[in-house]
Amino acid sequence: MHFEPYPFEKLTALLEGITPNSDYSPIALTIGEPQFETPAFIQKSLCKHSEELRRYPKTAGESYLNESMRGFVATRFGVELKPSELISTFGTREVLFNFPQFYLFDTQNPVMAYTNPFYQIYEGSAIASRARVIHLNLTEQNSFKPVVDEAKLAECDLVILNFPNNPTASVLSLDELGEWVKLALKHDFCLINDECYSEIYTAEKVPSLLEASIHVGNRSFKNVLVINSISKRSSAPGLRSGFIAGDAEILKGYAQYRTYVGCASPLPLQAAAAMAWADDVHVQAAREVYAQNFKAAREILGVESSDATFYLWLKVSDPLEFTRRLYRDYNVKVLPGEFLAREDSCGENPGIGYLRIALVEETARTIEALHRLKEALQ
Repeated sequence: MHFEPYPFEKLTALLEGITPNSDYSPIALTIGEPQFETPAFIQKSLCKHSEELRRYPKTAGESYLNESMRGFVATRFGVELKPSELISTFGTREVLFNFPQFYLFDTQNPVMAYTNPFYQIYEGSAIASRARVIHLNLTEQNSFKPVVDEAKLAECDLVILNFPNNPTASVLSLDELGEWVKLALKHDFCLINDECYSEIYTAEKVPSLLEASIHVGNRSFKNVLVINSISKRSSAPGLRSGFIAGDAEILKGYAQYRTYVGCASPLPLQAAAAMAWADDVHVQAAREVYAQNFKAAREILGVESSDATFYLWLKVSDPLEFTRRLYRDYNVKVLPGEFLAREDSCGENPGIGYLRIALVEETARTIEALHRLKEALQ
């Protein structure tokens, strides 16, 4: 198997040999990792339950954690899930990598489709599954929303969407997600929406694919799955707490498969995560910081605010050269968009011409970084 270097490895190579301007303190706007302190009540719970490290955790997760996750889905999206319709996981990266291998194992010549640009684990799972890939390009011309080509979708066994989207920050409406559910049923492919940014919205709540499935009458969630994570929601990527939810028939086999994977979450982490999933006050506090960051970006750079996520997808004339110059002259790191995308079958890389900027710092530091960006752009 051959895997592409991760975007951050490509960035390191791009900046190799450059000495950043020491007149400025270093600021990295590259990785989607909240730079706020994990809320104290989560940390306290982790410490309180540390003695449970002496026990093996269940692969299926403790009942209190699964109930907390189903409670989150019910409270946030108005969707009541049965126990068989949700599996707690060790974050979502492992799911995105191993679920396609499980699901496509018995399929001859499998075909996967996913949005492009993308979170690189999608590509890794396709390689590990020996799947042919169809890229769903997100461009300015299509408002960074995947264009439906039913002839191509008819070939697919598995489709991964990611809305709210990393890196373009685009959002699909309830009706738009519903159309994708209809396509999954019509062409009999498994449809996953990676919803890890669902809780980072600036105004209106964004919908879930689970809501959309019910919206179009698919109450059993046939062929429909979502994944979600506590990493962005609670500024706690180290908790490694996520879930996959939807079609109970698919999840039944996947639950059995997971007993062999060895990704059970340690019990202290499960206890802390259960508390985090059940609370929205701390999430609202983080959302307010992100909203202030977007407000600053609008005022300083003149860009439109995103409806969700904490990313700017900024159009520049020469992203690679600009990235080098920004680091050299202003000690700020950003990520060229082309590192997050691939050439499609027509030779088009939809990430070319863009930078991904993660507004994950406290607002004062974000404002400082944005002023440096403005100077560099001028």
